[in-house]
Amino acid sequence: MRLLNMHLDWRRTPWSLLLPLACVLSACEVGPGGPLGLGGDNGGIAISGTGGGTGADTLSFAVHPSNATAGNIITPPVQVIVRDSLGNVDTSFTAAITITIAVNPVGGTLSGTTSAAPVNGIAQFGDLSINTPGTGYVLRASASGAVGVSSNPFDILAP
Repeated sequence: MRLLNMHLDWRRTPWSLLLPLACVLSACEVGPGGPLGLGGDNGGIAISGTGGGTGADTLSFAVHPSNATAGNIITPPVQVIVRDSLGNVDTSFTAAITITIAVNPVGGTLSGTTSAAPVNGIAQFGDLSINTPGTGYVLRASASGAVGVSSNPFDILAP
């Protein structure tokens, strides 16, 4: 069987050929309404607007926690960024981002402001500290409407 290598130039291809392709891609259906004005209730393929896709936002650490001395503030401040499904910073995200200890090797307690609303897609946690020395702590960032993330491991040193 021989495969046909075909390139469609949308500027020169008649709509009568492109329309069935659009329907194969689920952009049209029969019935009232529809994204191509052909009817149906399928949402079709979103190709316009100001948002960055339709998937869930994801959190990532812009600044991971670094080693610190027990009881002292972790510096530089931990920062969590919100990205849309296309990887763009989601400046319209408003849900509070919460930081917790995900891996707690020796039972330390996380102190400071552990929940913050992002500003222009970034939440900053400038006063976090852990009271017990240990190796391999990991923080977790989570928020309603977003996929959470774990930080790189870090150590809390004895004073």
